[in-house]
Amino acid sequence: MTVDIDKTTGDTPPAGPEAIKAIPVRHYGRYISAVVAIALLVGVVYAFSQGKINWDAIPDYFFDDRILDGVGKTLLLTVLSMVIGIVGGVLLAVMRLSKNPVTSSIAWFYIWFFRGTPVLVQLIVWFNLGLVFEYINLGPFYKDEWSDFMTPFLTALLGLGLNEAAYMAEICRAGLLSVDEGQTEASHALGMSHAKTLRRIVIPQAMRVIVPPTGNEVINMLKTTSLVSVVQYPELLRAAQDIGQTSGAPAEMLFLAAAWYLLLTSVFSIGQYYLERYYARGSSRSLPATPFQKIKANVLSLSSRSKPTGGTA
Repeated sequence: MTVDIDKTTGDTPPAGPEAIKAIPVRHYGRYISAVVAIALLVGVVYAFSQGKINWDAIPDYFFDDRILDGVGKTLLLTVLSMVIGIVGGVLLAVMRLSKNPVTSSIAWFYIWFFRGTPVLVQLIVWFNLGLVFEYINLGPFYKDEWSDFMTPFLTALLGLGLNEAAYMAEICRAGLLSVDEGQTEASHALGMSHAKTLRRIVIPQAMRVIVPPTGNEVINMLKTTSLVSVVQYPELLRAAQDIGQTSGAPAEMLFLAAAWYLLLTSVFSIGQYYLERYYARGSSRSLPATPFQKIKANVLSLSSRSKPTGGTA
């Protein structure tokens, strides 16, 4: 070991500061909570493994024609109900923000009424309106008995769609209010009408705020369609219950329906993720990496580390 000495004074230079060795703080609470969570998960899995459940019945009926028909009707009802909800929500939001006190009050009352009553109650009321009205009479356009007019599908569609419009109205109203008023003033200064300003300027900018909660509403609507089984509409849950009664495996068919709902909501969640990325392009300089991009980056980093690096002789 050699020590450098200052030739002018003959003194040994002072030693430099020692490197600080950082010791990470141990979070014992995290370890304990992780152990408790794993223990609870193992307990739940063990409990279900010991129950009297015929697990083989689930794959046997997973792609049954009745189940697939119920899945198709569930998706159809979800899409149509959301179309009614979104269109109605936009109209109600515009009415709510209108300076006309009549239209604003009507929109407020609609939102107050449908948000204040459970959707299950609304479905049952639509289904039993035949006790109040014997016929539906639209003059020269349509006339029929109410029981023939109000089919289970129409009952489910009206009950879900009209209820969803009240919630979408508040989402759309929040999105419209998020756009700066200067945008509207500038478009009016350029000679745009109020309708054209709303269509070309305000709504496109409000979509960044409207899309994320709307995606949640779509997923929620997919699950809410299970309520229409009470009005005899043969969607996924109703089909699973019918098969459970005839096959002697009612609990297993409920697990099957839950698996289908999880599968469908997962697919919808992926679509929501990429739709949010699309409308977030103008709000952030760089979009976060997608899950596939993160996996690709990790794979490339691992492969680069595994390659041997050449040294110099």
